[in-house]
Amino acid sequence: MMNLGNVSLKGFIEIQNLKVTFGQKGNLVEAVSGISIHINPGEFVSIVGPSGCGKSTLLNAVAGFVKPSSGKLLLDGQEIKGPGADRGMVFQQYSLFPWMSVRKNVEFGLKMAGKGRSECESAARTLLGLAGLLAFENHYPDQLSGGMRQRVGIVRALATSPQVLLMDEPFGALDAQTRVVMQEILTNMWQRFRLSVLFITHDIDESIFLSDRLYVMTARPGKIKAEIEIPLPRPRVPEMADSPEFLKLRQELHTLIREESLRAMGGEIQEGLGGFDVEVGPKGIKELI
Repeated sequence: MMNLGNVSLKGFIEIQNLKVTFGQKGNLVEAVSGISIHINPGEFVSIVGPSGCGKSTLLNAVAGFVKPSSGKLLLDGQEIKGPGADRGMVFQQYSLFPWMSVRKNVEFGLKMAGKGRSECESAARTLLGLAGLLAFENHYPDQLSGGMRQRVGIVRALATSPQVLLMDEPFGALDAQTRVVMQEILTNMWQRFRLSVLFITHDIDESIFLSDRLYVMTARPGKIKAEIEIPLPRPRVPEMADSPEFLKLRQELHTLIREESLRAMGGEIQEGLGGFDVEVGPKGIKELI
């Protein structure tokens, strides 16, 4: 039987002076540099920043998919040396097995861990029930909406009882309305399990709504520009987005990220913005070429 009530005392992530470089000598790209952050047990932490700043690289390093060039990655004091069942991963793309039913997808990780058939089925049905998907346990992924498929992905990641849930823009491909609903579902499930979550997003409102705390990254090579506490009470409800506290946080984050986005694009964006001052004559765009 799954334990759904206890607050996790595990799942402490510590990242110490992390640097990740890709490429060969003479053609090196420094993705992230000097990253030092932590996620407390049971805490929901988001990473935001401009495109290409290394957010996903950071997450993949914690997942064990990317090897650090220098620095340390620790989970509960133990160095992360590769992927492990103590970390569940949810991707932006739907990573379900199309030939398996919803329940069989959720059972997969449990079977790989050596669990018996009865235990696998019981755990999968319990989790699907919590996510409002039990009625679809025998459906296949292509019979589900995008939001439902991503819910199955989250449930599958939770099935093996990880200490940490790593999420790489899991709602990025969803429409705005479905995205808001998924945020509510996720925060409700997180409050039930209270495992540590490291969440990557481009969406400022999403990062505020979901998080206890968040980090803002600079343009590449990604470093930590700011650490921001989110003082909003839980449970979170959509109406909070209109509160003065939420609006103040949104403005602060917008300013921080815009600064880095402009810096990342450099002179190109300045020329692009300045281009609106150019008058086009009767010959149209041909006069500018």
